[in-house]
Amino acid sequence: MSLRKYLTSRVFFLQVLSAAAIVAVLVYLFMHWLTFTTDHGHEIAVPNLARLTEEQVEEKLDELDLDYVLLDSVDYRSEFPKYSVVEQDPLPGTKVKVGRKIYIKINSSGFSSVKIPDLIEKTYREAVPTLKALGLEPGTITYIPNLGKDMVLEMRLKGRNLKVGDRVLKASKIDLVLGDGKASYVDDSQAADSTAVPEETPKDEQ
Repeated sequence: MSLRKYLTSRVFFLQVLSAAAIVAVLVYLFMHWLTFTTDHGHEIAVPNLARLTEEQVEEKLDELDLDYVLLDSVDYRSEFPKYSVVEQDPLPGTKVKVGRKIYIKINSSGFSSVKIPDLIEKTYREAVPTLKALGLEPGTITYIPNLGKDMVLEMRLKGRNLKVGDRVLKASKIDLVLGDGKASYVDDSQAADSTAVPEETPKDEQ
């Protein structure tokens, strides 16, 4: 068989494909081995990002060849500075590979407002979970005479009476006025007797 016929034959074509496949596999295995040997055991401890601003987070993670993703802002937390990190994932100290993304949540700039719910004539036990679900806190409890024991009669904020639907800032402490269950009342017949003028007993005729 002449060289020209061999180079154009099916056998030569299959041999070239086989050789190319073998070379591709060897290159892949070599690159995989190289990556494994250079990165194996090379991990970075995730830093604590709490209370840092987004700019500070970016600067700190760049130094460690890590990246970040801002997920969202959360309701204002007074124990953290405004616009600072309040949550992160993975947690500080977690070992990660180079280039890993750290997910963060940022504190809001201040408390948002909520509407006062209708707690009138609800029990204290019912009122507390409702307040907390809205981000409010139960404040001072005051009892006044009323047959409804532990029933909410008034809602106040810093001495001001609140109405249903009034807007207040989250984390506000709502003072509650409750019934003591010991209210006394005067029966109508008793009241009439107490106000009636007693009749004078006629004097004996002289």
